[in-house]
Amino acid sequence: MPELLAAGGWGLLAGSALLLGAVAGFLVRIPGKAVAGVMAFGSGVLISAVSFELIAEAHEKGGFLPTALGALGGALIYTLANVALARRGARHRKRSGGQQPSETEQAGSGTAIALGALLDGIPESMVIGTSLLGGGSVSVVTVAAVFISNVPEGLSSAAGMKRAGRSPRYVFLLWSGIAVISGVAALLGYGVLGGASGATLAVITAIAGGAILAMIADTMIPEAFEDAQLWTGLITVAGFLTAFGLSHVGG
Repeated sequence: MPELLAAGGWGLLAGSALLLGAVAGFLVRIPGKAVAGVMAFGSGVLISAVSFELIAEAHEKGGFLPTALGALGGALIYTLANVALARRGARHRKRSGGQQPSETEQAGSGTAIALGALLDGIPESMVIGTSLLGGGSVSVVTVAAVFISNVPEGLSSAAGMKRAGRSPRYVFLLWSGIAVISGVAALLGYGVLGGASGATLAVITAIAGGAILAMIADTMIPEAFEDAQLWTGLITVAGFLTAFGLSHVGG
């Protein structure tokens, strides 16, 4: 029971960064180049976490084939869901400029954006919960990576929501809800998969890794490239090395 609550608490902590970023993005006018820069940094952090914490762990537990199939499956599931939501107005949910449609421009886009935010956050949170399985401690690097990357995600998306004319009530309730659901997803990741075999956990971890990597490419990197074009690569590498360094300190 304590481990179950711990899993939910760590997931909630990581998810709360979305709300922190949303508050900053909605209340403070942040230059586009700064938003793009922090999104590039967050992309690098997540790429590192996927590489060294998720895919590497899945490979260690299950071997190459289950890992590859799981990652491809996760990317496919995410992409299909993302395509469906994009057609309903959620394509630019992490964009801080004027790309997001208002409810007047596309009815139902608010719901699609909310579901898109949920789609982006669940894989990250579930792997936080599964990292506690087997009597181990939570992967601090994974929590830190998700937290660090969630700040620019919330910041950029909330800035775009404001420009699309969405109310503070909508924005803050959305990200508060996603933060709570992140905690629940981490809790479920621990509780539901508690009796799973190592091979099963490897596949599920790889699925989450593939989904997260697809999310980075589809929603985070485009925003990062928007205004920080010539610096995107350098800033992304800095984020990657930050998370890589944390993984070695943690080890």
